[in-house]
Amino acid sequence: MRRDHHAKPIYLLAIDNGTQSVRALIFDQFGTEIAKARVPIEPYFSTQPSYAEQHGDYYWQKLAEACQQLWQNCDIKPSQIAGVSLATQRYTMLCLDKDKKPLRPAIVWMDLRQGKPNNLGLLGAVTSVIGMGELVKEAQQKARCNWLAHYEPEVWQQTAYYVNLSAYLTDKLTSDLVDSSGHILGYLPYDYKAQAWMSPHNIKWRLFSCRLEQMPRLVAPGQQLGTISAQAAAATGIIEGTPMIAAASDKACEALGSAGLTSDTACLSFGTTATINTTSQDYIEVLKHMPAYTAAAPNYYNHEYMVYRGFWMVSWFKEQFAHYEQQLAKTQGIDTEKLLDEAIKDIPAGCMGLMMQPYWSPGVRHPGLEGKGSLIGFSDIHTRAHVYRAILEGLAYELKLGFDTIEKSTGKRIKHLRVSGGGSQSDVAMQLTADIFGMPAYRPHTFEASGLGAAINCAVGLGIYPDHLTATEAMTHLGDEFLPIADNVQLYRRLYKEVYLKMYERLQPLYCRIQKITGYPPL
Repeated sequence: MRRDHHAKPIYLLAIDNGTQSVRALIFDQFGTEIAKARVPIEPYFSTQPSYAEQHGDYYWQKLAEACQQLWQNCDIKPSQIAGVSLATQRYTMLCLDKDKKPLRPAIVWMDLRQGKPNNLGLLGAVTSVIGMGELVKEAQQKARCNWLAHYEPEVWQQTAYYVNLSAYLTDKLTSDLVDSSGHILGYLPYDYKAQAWMSPHNIKWRLFSCRLEQMPRLVAPGQQLGTISAQAAAATGIIEGTPMIAAASDKACEALGSAGLTSDTACLSFGTTATINTTSQDYIEVLKHMPAYTAAAPNYYNHEYMVYRGFWMVSWFKEQFAHYEQQLAKTQGIDTEKLLDEAIKDIPAGCMGLMMQPYWSPGVRHPGLEGKGSLIGFSDIHTRAHVYRAILEGLAYELKLGFDTIEKSTGKRIKHLRVSGGGSQSDVAMQLTADIFGMPAYRPHTFEASGLGAAINCAVGLGIYPDHLTATEAMTHLGDEFLPIADNVQLYRRLYKEVYLKMYERLQPLYCRIQKITGYPPL
């Protein structure tokens, strides 16, 4: 669709409730970011080791605060907003009573507690015989509903609805407990291939303590969820009756807003969790028994490889080792990352032999539960700055492994790279990504790629564009380009193939031995 600069602007409100902030963003029908407000949020609180929880009402209050801040800081009036869409963090689950009130804090996606497997009887014996016993056991242990049913039976008995954060916030906005299939991910009775809840007769329901009647009604991305209620209008300032259109999870929306729907383009998300995604209409499991997630467009799938503690590691480094830079950044009114980038820009590619494996937390399939992080190659020349650069390089190596895994699994060559998320604001991270992947890396035209993905869904749902493909062609554009440096490409290729790809295999027996001796992490 050719852009008509004389067309009357249509304004779309995208709300992006991520792990570390909630953002209210206004885009026009061409994907131009018009205004935004950002409210930081506390990702979680923890009452016990490995627990991560947050109050549902806290998320709602911060969402409302972001919207109110938006109206105060921009010239666009709420009456000019044509529609609203929501993107949220994935697999943050709430228990609601019959009045749709939270019974306990939400269990946040970073939570690592494990439940007790249900007694599956004959089904358990069959899964063991066919070699899927451990996989079934893992699914049961990681399903939060099973933990709740076992350890908090009183709460579970009162749980009329067991929902994602997205469904809870949608209900707060529309007074209707409905969700987008694009938000459903995690250990839930969801049929990823059909993009719907499992049939009531599906035997896999026996793996979970939840019931179909506890699940919200699902609609596809780009379909209307409802309209803004009077109560939500009072809290957020959005006009009552404004249509709310289904979007998808933050990662799915980020892939849509960065790379569109072309299967030869990968979206690298440099967020709290770092991921690489391609999108296509083919259902393909990139890692064995790991589903292809529902994309932010109906009948499309995201082929994803995840680094669980991705650019969270930058926050970890700042908190543990960059107190001086944090204080200096405060006095100068800039981000700490700018000072850290300045400190590492002259460190050569390969970090003078220091290499990092970013397994600070175990993965879903790779690494295993015994996985631990490692830094190898230290010498007396290395400083804190070298450690920081090694973290960035290590994350890029691991995402390159994901790139190779996706290409092998799908049988399709990836020709283009788009890089989004907080870490993509670093020019150093962008350059070393281009060098490690050996191909040009582009930022999307807006840093708010997840919000743009939600706005694309809004545009489709309002009929501004006939389908998601047309909308992405009109609303997604290229931003800054980073070209690979030939000498760096050669050096990184050797480090990746000759060292990085061998690190986990060589260290895994030692990780297992550490776990046996210390009991950590608990398996």
